[in-house]
Amino acid sequence: MAPRRKKLAERRKALGYSQEAFAHELGVAISTVARWEAGATDPQGYVHPKLAKALRITSERLAELLAPAALHPCRPVVYAAGPSVGDTDDMKRRDILSLLAATGALVALPTSGAASPRTGTSAALAETGPELNAHLWKVFCLSDSKQAVYPMVRHQLNLLAKGLGEHQSEASHQRLCTLVGDLYQLAGEIFFDANRYTDAAYCYTLAASASREAGAYDMWACALTRHAFVELYENRFGVAAPILAAASRVAERGDHQLSTRYWVAAVQAEAHAGLGDLDATERALDSAGQVHNLPGEPHNGGWLRFDGSRLAEERGTCYLALGRPDLAEQALTSALSQQLSPRRRGAVLAELAALGVERSDLDQASHYTHAALELAGRTGSGFIGRKLETVKNRLAPLMTDSRASALHQQISALDGAV
Repeated sequence: MAPRRKKLAERRKALGYSQEAFAHELGVAISTVARWEAGATDPQGYVHPKLAKALRITSERLAELLAPAALHPCRPVVYAAGPSVGDTDDMKRRDILSLLAATGALVALPTSGAASPRTGTSAALAETGPELNAHLWKVFCLSDSKQAVYPMVRHQLNLLAKGLGEHQSEASHQRLCTLVGDLYQLAGEIFFDANRYTDAAYCYTLAASASREAGAYDMWACALTRHAFVELYENRFGVAAPILAAASRVAERGDHQLSTRYWVAAVQAEAHAGLGDLDATERALDSAGQVHNLPGEPHNGGWLRFDGSRLAEERGTCYLALGRPDLAEQALTSALSQQLSPRRRGAVLAELAALGVERSDLDQASHYTHAALELAGRTGSGFIGRKLETVKNRLAPLMTDSRASALHQQISALDGAV
């Protein structure tokens, strides 16, 4: 368990704030303040100025209060050398781009045919890499704050680059390329959640190249599909469509016991919806629904997680884009009744808020927006933030209503995290 931040709680109490009053002052949930003080999560960067003002301290003093208690001497921080995903400093961004460039070159270079020593990095990665990658995906899926996983991923990416630089056999090279194709998809997911779409696209491109080198068709198709997501969230549906068509062709060469081709179809439905094609959207959704006919486990829980459980959410997204509020509400309400992660629940709530705005029902919009804002503040998810940005844009024609204006301001306050 993370060490508690006693100094932060003491300062709050010294100023006469209860946790409830302090949360109200900052515009966050009480549970968020409790998690900060317990050391379970860190306040997002955009909150820091308001936090310092509320506590009547300088930003330097705030940094001291937010620092956890001294770490146990037997538990050193292994991953501290990697840059934080939330840090947009140019030097640190160049660091990840340099790593991408070096790894990409090593993936593409022909092997020497000579195996590296059994004690080399590549040999160790071949033994432990698959299990560690799977563990990192699990941590990512379970973490409220996806960015918190990045230092661990960055450390492992460094090791993969080192292993690729060693002399190795063709078989060893392919094994490492499989690990690269896997882990760079996870790195891309972390950047995507932070709305750093360009960095995510770079990661997905390298993941696709490495997967192709390894002959891993399902992994390759998934990397292409994730790349298409970047275009979808930039509303570049015409650009996403041919990437998804390529992903579909690659997936056909993969393992038909896996759900890869059905996930591609689900994402194709979003592209068709963005292009306004209802018939193509429904055909793609029906195709994606065939995943339920697969026997056994259709995914690996890492770079492939599609099992059809998200189809209600995806239908809602598509019908909202197509201007079919009746169908969208049915699908989204069904999705909300399921067991969802905070990130997925926040996205569904934001789309229900957008539906309320579409109908000029500001009571519905307000109810769902506030619920989504709470989850966005708790998780720091740019994915939820981007969904809420859509709500804000839809509010423009209703701004003469004070309720719409208030919602617009509350979503704008989240912009620093988007």
